Amino acid sequence: MKKFWIKVIPWQKELVTTALESGADAVWIEKGFNEQVKQLGKINTIAEDGDIKIDKDVIYLKIQSKEDEKKALQMSKSKTVILSTPDWSIIPLENLIAQTKGLIAEVNSFSQAKTALQILEKGVDGILLNTTNLNEIKKTASLVKNISENLNLSEAKITNTKVLGMGDRVCIDTCSKMKLGEGMLIGNSSSAMFLVHSETIENPYVQTRPFRVNAGGLHAYTLLSEGKTKYLSEIKSGDEVLIVNSKGDTQVAIVGRAKIERRPMMLVEAEVEGKKVSLILQNAETVNLTESNGSPISVVSLKKGAPILVYTENTGRHFGIKIEETIEEK
Repeated sequence: MKKFWIKVIPWQKELVTTALESGADAVWIEKGFNEQVKQLGKINTIAEDGDIKIDKDVIYLKIQSKEDEKKALQMSKSKTVILSTPDWSIIPLENLIAQTKGLIAEVNSFSQAKTALQILEKGVDGILLNTTNLNEIKKTASLVKNISENLNLSEAKITNTKVLGMGDRVCIDTCSKMKLGEGMLIGNSSSAMFLVHSETIENPYVQTRPFRVNAGGLHAYTLLSEGKTKYLSEIKSGDEVLIVNSKGDTQVAIVGRAKIERRPMMLVEAEVEGKKVSLILQNAETVNLTESNGSPISVVSLKKGAPILVYTENTGRHFGIKIEETIEEK
């Protein structure tokens, strides 16, 4: 997810309050103002004595020459770099974005932030907004927080379903209200995941739970933001998970709780482009996968050849992070 920082130099209480209300990730303040910030709410501070320390954790650089670009490129290998381009030149940002990560652009307005986030269709990794205009803060916050990664989902065909015995399954309850066509990517393998639909469907047996995904066996993986994964058994209150819709659009949601309960289970197997994919889910009519048009399809109604959405990748993983190595999971 893109970072959203706000510069509060000189100190202005109203700016910090607006930063908190807008969901900013951090405020940049002068040394000695940490306590004032913490009295207003819980948010990271950027300062010599802050949670994120200037010159130790982050470097502030003005880009005015090719030598400054080289310095920024070198610094970005070990630290987050805040880039200031006094004449708001886009070319230096393009050059750096093409070669490295961890770049934060200092901007003075919503429009500058929008441009910085779109450069080379990739954009900087975050924004440092330097303004006293409260509306600009709110608009920019909405822009940054609503940027979503798009995933390339594929259509797979069901090849087999098999009723299993009892097992532990995980329900993930989020602090977000999901809509039709939205759910989470879950898989027996980290390289192949099914779009498991949220409980947003009217059902004669239970009330809808639009905040919930009945995700599957606690051994399974779920895809998080920035390409990371987690076992369902590790998900807990306060974690961030990735909500995905049938078009591949994503958004981050906070976990309210994860419920692990003993339930009858079933195996679902499918094939996409010659690759076998599988997932163990609860055997219940209220558990749904997702068709390419966003419609839910109950796991108890799955027939051979039924089309469902999956996400596949070729990399392996180590502690949830992508790595280039050969891993076979069956």
